[in-house]
Amino acid sequence: METFIKNYEKKSRHHFKLINFLYPELKKLKSENILEFGVSEKAMSTELFLEYTRHKNCRLYSIDNVDYSSKFNENRWKFIHSRDDEYSLIRKIIPKEFGLILLDTIHEASHVKKIIYKYYNLLKINSCFFIDDISWIPYLKDSDKNRFYAEINNFETFKLLLEILNNNRENINIDFNFHGTGMCKILKLNKKKLNPPKKIITRRNSLKNFIRKIFK
Repeated sequence: METFIKNYEKKSRHHFKLINFLYPELKKLKSENILEFGVSEKAMSTELFLEYTRHKNCRLYSIDNVDYSSKFNENRWKFIHSRDDEYSLIRKIIPKEFGLILLDTIHEASHVKKIIYKYYNLLKINSCFFIDDISWIPYLKDSDKNRFYAEINNFETFKLLLEILNNNRENINIDFNFHGTGMCKILKLNKKKLNPPKKIITRRNSLKNFIRKIFK
């Protein structure tokens, strides 16, 4: 496994991000189920998860609306050909509990919100829900990727995650990684239902802050 990890993290920025941000949580799993939304042609996270299942008594469930079922031939892998929001269909196939969940499908705040709130309750306590692509910086006009919709969608997703935290500070911890296109880690602290997002009201536009800027 160590040789795999050393070679894996050198492949790309995304591989590096997975090893340095997601893998520390993955290493804690002994016999838990892993749920992955999004495989893609490169299947970077799938490859990492499957390598881990070879060394630990874990099982991976991957969901994608493109049929990648022939990409790997692994006994401990279950591929489900479906959209990630086909909740009724998916719930009939997957287990009731997971030690790690990764979302890497549609990077729009409304979709991210829907998937988090549909599947968060399947996450074990002290386990993590990862959301990929939360950084808008690589997509800015003068940045290397320069994509308007990705910039806006990733920023809105980042803002949504902060609003979820704002109303769930006793229920979750959140960490962000801004390597490459970024990733968020939500740590589940208890069995309580996740509260809806709460708008963050700041004092940036207050008279007090206006005066502060004048005399700064």
